Amino acid sequence: MSTGTALVPERGVLDSLLASLAQTPGHVVPTQSQWLKTLRAQALERVGALTLPTTHDEAWRFTSLAALARQSFHPLRTPTALQPGDIEHLHIEEATTRLVFVDGVHAPQLSSVSSDASLVVGALASRLATQASSIEQHLGQHAAFHDALFAALNTAFLIDAAVLIVPHDTVLATPVHVLFISTQPDVASHPRLLLVAGAGSKVTLIEDYVALHPGAYFTNSVAEVALGANAQVAHVRIQRESQQAFHMASCAVSLGAASRYHSASIALGGQISRLDLKVLQTADAAECALDGLALIGGQQLADTHTFIDHAKPHGVSRQLHKCIVGGAAHAVFNGKVMVRPGAQKTDSAQSSRNLLLTNKALVDTQPQLEIFADDVKCTHGATVGQLDSEEVFYLQSRGLPEAVARKLLTYAFGAEVINRIPVASLRRQLEQTVLEQTTGQP
Repeated sequence: MSTGTALVPERGVLDSLLASLAQTPGHVVPTQSQWLKTLRAQALERVGALTLPTTHDEAWRFTSLAALARQSFHPLRTPTALQPGDIEHLHIEEATTRLVFVDGVHAPQLSSVSSDASLVVGALASRLATQASSIEQHLGQHAAFHDALFAALNTAFLIDAAVLIVPHDTVLATPVHVLFISTQPDVASHPRLLLVAGAGSKVTLIEDYVALHPGAYFTNSVAEVALGANAQVAHVRIQRESQQAFHMASCAVSLGAASRYHSASIALGGQISRLDLKVLQTADAAECALDGLALIGGQQLADTHTFIDHAKPHGVSRQLHKCIVGGAAHAVFNGKVMVRPGAQKTDSAQSSRNLLLTNKALVDTQPQLEIFADDVKCTHGATVGQLDSEEVFYLQSRGLPEAVARKLLTYAFGAEVINRIPVASLRRQLEQTVLEQTTGQP
């Protein structure tokens, strides 16, 4: 496993992106509150002080951004006039509430918002007038950007966002689908999502990134999720961008007392993709379960970094991350679990399991534990391997061709994560995708 020594230019692509900030079309810039202007200014200052990560940075030592540094992106200039029929195939049948953003711009004509008066859902620009205090309390407060370039860049470009506020003791019977669509090459977009789940509430959120073209573009997203006491959130994140796209993402989750958070993150697309997922336990007895699956091939690179921060007692965390890597692709997983002083009775288990489909496929996996309390139960482990030849032979002995046997075993490997997604139609879509993308060839 090679760490690589590639260095990238420090400012090129950043200066290009910052120059584009002044070119953002006026029709997409809403009137903003002073606190939001201040937040953006602080983030812009940090972008000016930070540089593009290189493989000399510990958190990026397996992930070279040289290909990104060579690109030049611009903001959306002419919006694409999509019709509802153009995205019908992207609908998730269980979701009655849908927020759609096209190349980073909210598309109300493609969105479908629930008539439930108790639910606050919509684009940031339309929600600031009535929900300013709730939004200000959370927006930009969970996803730290002082030392995180891409989160700072997203916040500097924070013009609009998908906002979902679930009042206390409200149970949403159907999922909320937030769909971010890319329609044009060479465009940079900075999607933002805020979910505030009130005490005792329950919601399923689907965060979905797709492309309607095969070209190169840049998606730089930030999601913030805050759970009140006893709230329950199921968060499904699907990244199915173009194979030439660059996808950088951050997700910050705050857990209130006795809350329960379950995430399933699926990475399929992107030339280079990265997800930084951080979960902070802010009160006693909070639980989280993080599932992840990266299915990549060709020359793709998929990097997942997670940090579960047990800062209070009686916390429970479970993590299962799987990678299926074909071609000459490269998957990276770095999962850190920290148990802070005083966080007694923490119960944490983490597993990284990786399947290499070819001799050129590469996985770098680093599960980590840092424990500063003495009354805890914590485990972690990692495996990297190829398909079991005896299992392949067994299926062949039952009449299956070798290629079919390999595809079936590969599918079964990924299905363990997919089967935990609590949306039936989405499970079926992803199962079909795995079957189509896994060749199972050695």
